Amino acid sequence: MKKYFKTAAKTALILVYLVIVAGALVRMTGSGMGCPDWPKCFGYYIPPTEKAKLLWSPNRDFEKGQVIIVDEKLLVAKADFTSGSSFNQDQFEAFTKHNYAEFDATKTWIEYINRLVGALAGLVVFLMAILSFTYWNENKKITLFSWLSVILMGFQGWLGATVVYSVLNPVRITLHMMVALLIVSLLLYIISQVNPKTYNFKVDKIFKNVLIATLILTFIQIVLGTQVRQYVDEQVKILGYQQMSLVLENPSINFYIHRSFSILILALNAFLFLRNRKMQLGFNKINWIMALIIIEIASGVAMYYLHFPIGTQPIHLVIATLLFGIQFFLIIETRKILN
Repeated sequence: MKKYFKTAAKTALILVYLVIVAGALVRMTGSGMGCPDWPKCFGYYIPPTEKAKLLWSPNRDFEKGQVIIVDEKLLVAKADFTSGSSFNQDQFEAFTKHNYAEFDATKTWIEYINRLVGALAGLVVFLMAILSFTYWNENKKITLFSWLSVILMGFQGWLGATVVYSVLNPVRITLHMMVALLIVSLLLYIISQVNPKTYNFKVDKIFKNVLIATLILTFIQIVLGTQVRQYVDEQVKILGYQQMSLVLENPSINFYIHRSFSILILALNAFLFLRNRKMQLGFNKINWIMALIIIEIASGVAMYYLHFPIGTQPIHLVIATLLFGIQFFLIIETRKILN
């Protein structure tokens, strides 16, 4: 059973990263409100592909909870019924969570796929937690942290619902990302716990301390990045995508902090890279980290100077989360050195 636990833990980590990728695509395409309700989508477990499904029509069977759009408002069927020859308001009640009532099939299905991947990740994490009981006598941390992962996945799902019902509140979007990073950290720690391997790296306190500092800065950088993107999204709604150059001419203060942090993070990791080589510490993952930082900075430069070309935003976000994950795992490795 233990080998199945390891597989489940690694699969869960991959799926959580896929959720982050899907979330980045949702953000890039502006599909966050593609499904205005939760956990269903316009009252369906499988959302419609055309707006006609969301319009009232005579002699049609409606199910309780089914959503329709009337006069740019969402209405919810109170019970199962078959409509008559004319619209009867008494058969519906207003959707009260928000007043967003737009339908775009592409955006709806992008958001729906995002939710499906999230649900699959949640199921695998739950399976991992059940299998973790095989480690209870050997290492209780594995079981306890596995169930903490389940709790956080549930909280993340609830938080996703609040993001929708708040019509993409920036603070909740940022918190959503922070919880995702916390889940990634937990899964990486769990995976490290089932691997009893120790490492013959050289002990270097300066390397370890600077590495911890870079992880904290990367976390702050990701949070700032979500806020910068939120500012851009809000300005694009006002000025239009064609005026992206105007949006970027006078960015928010968070943009300058975000850019400055990238220089600091590059410098600190360059220090780690050079110290690792000079002292022959043996931490090969620092090479991956430097490569990811270069790609991250390149995608950020492309977004600013090329006005957010397609694909750069999800690449920028996913690379940042991969960078965070590798830095965190490298810290774990430094704690498992064979002295």
